[in-house]
Amino acid sequence: MKPFMHSLIFSFILIIFTTTTLFANELNQKIEEIFSKADTNATFVLYDMQKQKLIIHNQARAQKRYTPASTFKIANSLIGLETKAVKNIDEQIPYRGPENPFIASWKEDMGLRKAIAISNVPIYQELARRIGLERMKHYLKSFEYGNADTGEIIDRFWLDGPLEISTLEQVEFLKKLVKEKLPVSKEAQKDVKQILLLESADDYKLYGKTGWQNAPDNGIGWFIGWIENAEGSYIFALNIDMKGANDAPKRISLTKDCLFALGLLKDL
Repeated sequence: MKPFMHSLIFSFILIIFTTTTLFANELNQKIEEIFSKADTNATFVLYDMQKQKLIIHNQARAQKRYTPASTFKIANSLIGLETKAVKNIDEQIPYRGPENPFIASWKEDMGLRKAIAISNVPIYQELARRIGLERMKHYLKSFEYGNADTGEIIDRFWLDGPLEISTLEQVEFLKKLVKEKLPVSKEAQKDVKQILLLESADDYKLYGKTGWQNAPDNGIGWFIGWIENAEGSYIFALNIDMKGANDAPKRISLTKDCLFALGLLKDL
């Protein structure tokens, strides 16, 4: 190859690399600014399934494991359907919770479709009791779900521990769900994805589940899910310190701010 041509090709590659790096840094800077303005301790991870690339805010926190709280309803639903603890997403599960629950609308029999939409803890506790510890432990290990530790209390381990999962591990779990590669039936995975749909517009679909460990007091907040558009699927997970009820809306609003900054949402 002639020296001139070699130099030209090298220069072209350098321009592409530099442009790509600057673009990635610009996107990361936008994310950093969002959390700086919010003045909150949090981590945000986005995985581009097409380019197989990660964008991470606060990597140290992204690697740390926390109690999953109500984001565990995703795994609980999958296991419940796979083990036939519940026949389908609309089978009515009896309410066996407290007389005065944290949220009044929880106090009725309902299926998983409605229960996950209003994050009904007592309904999912009943589902976990139906599944039982042995089967629950088996599937959590096969899912590689965080530390996969249920302890010995079947209806509290995702709320109080010992189960813990990191933000990066949440993304890995959702990658398998989106691809329908988890070790359960494709039917169960399709059904669970269906009940996770939060928003549907002409140019995107947003799927997700929030969580709040130690609600309504100080604790850890979650919002995990994925967004689909014409280009493909993008998985996200947000983990944030919660100082009370005023922080609850931030889980979704900060995530949407990030998705907007990354060009994945057109309007907020």
